[in-house]
Amino acid sequence: MQLSVATILQDSATHHPDRIAVVEGGDRISYRQLWHEALGFAATLRARGIGPGDRVAVLLPNTADFPRAYYAVLAVGATVVPVHALLVADEIAYVLRHSKCRALVSGGPLRPVAEAAAAAVGIEVIGVGAGPEPLQRAVSRGPDDTAVILYTSGTTGRPKGALLTHVNLVMNAGICAQDLMGLGPDDVVLGCLPLFHSFGQSCAMNAALRAGATLVLTPRFSGPGALDLLVTEGVTVFMGVPTMYHALVEAADHDPRRPAALRMGISGGAALPGALLERFESTFGTEILEGYGLTETSPVATFNRRERRRPGTVGQPVWGVEAAVADAGTDRRTVLLKDGEVGEVVLRGHNVFAGYLEDAEATAAALVDGWFRTGDLGTRDADGFLTIVDRKKDLIIRGGFNVYPREVEEVLARHPAIDQVCVLGLPDEERGEEICAAVVLRPGATETPEEIVAWSRERLGRHKYPRVVRLLTELPLGPSGKVLKRELQEVCA
Repeated sequence: MQLSVATILQDSATHHPDRIAVVEGGDRISYRQLWHEALGFAATLRARGIGPGDRVAVLLPNTADFPRAYYAVLAVGATVVPVHALLVADEIAYVLRHSKCRALVSGGPLRPVAEAAAAAVGIEVIGVGAGPEPLQRAVSRGPDDTAVILYTSGTTGRPKGALLTHVNLVMNAGICAQDLMGLGPDDVVLGCLPLFHSFGQSCAMNAALRAGATLVLTPRFSGPGALDLLVTEGVTVFMGVPTMYHALVEAADHDPRRPAALRMGISGGAALPGALLERFESTFGTEILEGYGLTETSPVATFNRRERRRPGTVGQPVWGVEAAVADAGTDRRTVLLKDGEVGEVVLRGHNVFAGYLEDAEATAAALVDGWFRTGDLGTRDADGFLTIVDRKKDLIIRGGFNVYPREVEEVLARHPAIDQVCVLGLPDEERGEEICAAVVLRPGATETPEEIVAWSRERLGRHKYPRVVRLLTELPLGPSGKVLKRELQEVCA
């Protein structure tokens, strides 16, 4: 069987050649044009001797050049290595060296750091552009061949390269587009998520283009800017992480316009507070559907379908995927727990990656008895709905009692003066860890840390309420909108 992620764009260009594939500012690029440009750049890559088995890094902002380069690399039969856009040159050089990339595709404001990193490794930087004669068609690849190597955030050391196959990504794009979101050629998807990230790459770009829908790109996210695009571009599906939903509802407080076409919000990447879900749905009159997944699962593993939605959960497994909860303390084998018990979420199915690049030890630790160990703590109910309790590594143990930060955050998020909150554990000689809440207040709010501690004491168990409250002007966020807990730990210590 032959297969390639490049056929996602190729097939839509065949069936919907004149429909708009990508909107970037004032540019509207049809499927025919985008595929022609991807094949043209593929010819450029081939002329440089790049082909099947080679790896090509891509360091580009959220512009039309990203899908041009992404599908061009795949069309020539090579493997794409998307590079995190906020890395410094030394970090980029590590990714290039570790993945043994033949070349780095870059341009725009990211070109200088790309040049520095590539020079350190001894490879060339290529700008997106067409060769003399475009390729006639994409090079066929096997379903188990590696399509993309996505590097993890490296929370436990150097980032690891997750090997995602063609079948991983093609299946995930099709399931997202058809089964979960019901995307069609008349849909307009707002692509605020960074395309180097699995959420933006698979759920926004690949799924939208698989369905023949229109992908609206914006290089830099802001609440007011996203609200303007929702309205002016007739966006029907918005995808984002919780901090993006927060920015949108804040923007809506100052802009009376509402997106008339919006039919669905998709949230992932981090837990969505219940108070924020209610506020968004009340403001915009549409549902948010939460899903769950990781880089290593392509990424979607579970999802709340519109007809089977249970807010507060991350839904049921998608087609062809199993989700269970296992004993988090068992490393060498997967011991499944009963429904309702808290343990480590484990997954298996067509979406699970092929392992970590040149890291047999990490691969063996992650893939146990045929299950992928996620590192997330959760529970499953009798209907198969999964609830994520927290990250295993974020669990706070205070005086011998387990405290899940998300549970505390859910309560604090309902405080009328609190705009944003993140809960973490601080070292404590007496109790091991103490609970700390990093809080951003709403404009005009004057609450003191002592008042917030008193308020939470009335609403949380004695072992759960935060004894320490740090008032901040903002929470440190990564490019995908996740709170950077390591940086926050340093600020709050």
